[in-house]
Amino acid sequence: MSRRRIDIAKPKFGDEEWQALRGPLESGWLTQGPEVSAFEQDFAKRHEVGHALATTSCTTALHLALAALDIGPGDEVIVPAFTWVATANVILYCGATPVFVDVDRDTFNLDVSQIAQKVTKRTKAVIPVHLFGLCADMDGLRAVLPDTVAVVEDAACAAGASYKGRPAGGFGDFAAFSFHPRKSITTGEGGMLTTTDDDLAAKAEILRNHGASISEEQRHYGPQPYILPDFNLLGFNYRMSDLQGAVGRVQLGRLDGFIAERERWSGFYDEAFADIPWIRSPARPEAGQHAWQAYVTYIDPAQAPKPRNEIMQILHENGIATRPGTHGVHMLGYFRDKYGFSPDDFPAARDCERNSMALPLHNQMSQEDYEFVVSAIRSL
Repeated sequence: MSRRRIDIAKPKFGDEEWQALRGPLESGWLTQGPEVSAFEQDFAKRHEVGHALATTSCTTALHLALAALDIGPGDEVIVPAFTWVATANVILYCGATPVFVDVDRDTFNLDVSQIAQKVTKRTKAVIPVHLFGLCADMDGLRAVLPDTVAVVEDAACAAGASYKGRPAGGFGDFAAFSFHPRKSITTGEGGMLTTTDDDLAAKAEILRNHGASISEEQRHYGPQPYILPDFNLLGFNYRMSDLQGAVGRVQLGRLDGFIAERERWSGFYDEAFADIPWIRSPARPEAGQHAWQAYVTYIDPAQAPKPRNEIMQILHENGIATRPGTHGVHMLGYFRDKYGFSPDDFPAARDCERNSMALPLHNQMSQEDYEFVVSAIRSL
């Protein structure tokens, strides 16, 4: 094989994104303003929710959701043990306690059959993660949850995903999306909080802007320039800039095309690996759309020709970037030391961390790139 360089992920931009920046730069309105507002409206419409609030990241969107739900010390929040660390961190930001549940090895998403035994009188919320773009089993989750327990979708990877014909973002009290560069659409950093609840949306909007009783737009465009906001809530500065909002609007317009392209090439991978017993392709939804933030395989250690890490090293030496799927959070130093976890406490999450392998799948790849990845895998 001739050496190439194939990144694990790479954002795709065009002249439209460059041109979109002109408006905020020429107007001088660079912080949250009209471009962010338009991006929020477009995102809410695409995901069929009543409200969308742009934030600085998915992490701050998740924190904002928990704060708006009044989650704090003494409360428990159930979270999958296999996820990016931010999903658990935001619970600690609120002074609450994360309660981990193991995941399904086939889908990488939380195992809903284990939820009921984790619910206590202190359980205030569950954060199901739509990991890598595959929606969690939301019907199964709701079926085992008391009505008093809130649901906050971690949809970081799931812009454009759907579950049984409905877009991600409207299945819980809140949902949080990411626009990090490894996601299918990006604003550099950035996130979006969605909800169908008018009251929760109003509270989250206030909390996002320091707890101010009126928005910056109201202050600057209103008829009374001497008005200052009152602050009745302890809030945060989680506002997105209008530069990001302008880019986000263009990227959102490309979302469905991006997903369609990734869908096609994920099928190419599936077919290419179908006769290789040691590499398992990602699960697909029975009724819905995978967002394909990443193509994450599972390497069977009993059948693979080499350990997962050695396979990744060989691919790296041939110019192919790979990554583990994500963390077994209970195995990370902070959580291990704080709560006394061992890897075997959540064996599926343990195995998924050790054996998952994400392959390059993004909208900057050529057919030759995909064929090269397949050839490298098959040569093993």
